[in-house]
Amino acid sequence: MTNNLSQTPADVFAAVAHPKRRQILDCLSEGDLTVKHLSAQFADVSRPAISQHLAILLDAGLVTRHRTGRENRYHLEAEALQEIEHWLQHYRQFWNHKLDDLGQYLQRKHGDAT
Repeated sequence: MTNNLSQTPADVFAAVAHPKRRQILDCLSEGDLTVKHLSAQFADVSRPAISQHLAILLDAGLVTRHRTGRENRYHLEAEALQEIEHWLQHYRQFWNHKLDDLGQYLQRKHGDAT
């Protein structure tokens, strides 16, 4: 059985694992942008590198591209982040439990101090 990687969408988790891609998503959360405008936000990253990051985000379904004149504008598809939200939901119960434990501990310590 062969797996054609070019037809397999990128994993949303892998796409957001890179800090620059998360920063790109943050920029796009403010509105649609071109590669030129995105590149201006990242002085330490070349335009071709931004384009590569955008290609990964496109493949993961996190952004879409719309042609406006001679430029491509990129748009955040926040719904695609729901996969991460669903995964995190399971672990929130553990965080909430730990925070409850911390609250009880602090309450005991504060109660002892008075």
